Amino acid sequence: MGTGRWNVAMVTGASSGIGDAFARLLANEGTDLVLVARDLERLDRLAAELRAASGVNVEVMSADLGAAVPRAAVERRLSDLEQPIDLLVNNAGFGTTGQFAELPVDREEQEVQVNIVALMRLSSAVLPGMVQRGRGAILNVASIAGLYPTPGTATYGATKAFVASHTDALHEELKGTGVTATSVLPGFTRTEFQERADWRAQSYVPDAVWMTAEQVAQSALNGAASGKARVIPGVTYKALNGVTAPMPAGLRRRLLGLSRNLGL
Repeated sequence: MGTGRWNVAMVTGASSGIGDAFARLLANEGTDLVLVARDLERLDRLAAELRAASGVNVEVMSADLGAAVPRAAVERRLSDLEQPIDLLVNNAGFGTTGQFAELPVDREEQEVQVNIVALMRLSSAVLPGMVQRGRGAILNVASIAGLYPTPGTATYGATKAFVASHTDALHEELKGTGVTATSVLPGFTRTEFQERADWRAQSYVPDAVWMTAEQVAQSALNGAASGKARVIPGVTYKALNGVTAPMPAGLRRRLLGLSRNLGL
């Protein structure tokens, strides 16, 4: 039985980046883990390392969350009342870059399946048991991009807007149940995400605004433990949100379009 803030946590997209950081931080706290990702070899290596270093129980599930059949196995694990999950970290996701009119629509649809549909279905699978027990938390990884229109990453930004909005609604619905829903909205974070998204503009981004996966994951876990609705890691992104939130939507859209045209 785990001894951390949560007894057992499931982390999706756990094989790299922010998901890997979530897994390590939770293991260090004494939380038992269920790790989900497509890359079984990476998951097995991580699980062995965490068991040896922290003495926690680690279960691995290899699953493509964009496909219904393997995703259903993860849903069943989440709804198993005999092996309850106390914290669900919906971290799995990916992005695409380019002009929407020129991108393969099947890949864009897959992005929606992973970033939205999987998150929604996994949350639906775990919530009834959490509410019944009067205890639990869902932590959804959104993005600061979800607060703005994002020309050049239109589908990605839209999926993260869904994550932030859906989590806000769940947060309100769950009040008084003992269960919480929190979204984390990181900015630029050094992971494999940019390479996988074929995002070539990262060289324009100043070093000072980049965060580490560990910083993002720690802020998110602290926010979830405190029952916050939203967490924006880093003073830079808190300030950015504070400055831009009052702007009219049209102005924000034009500014984002201008930055895209300038290659930023």
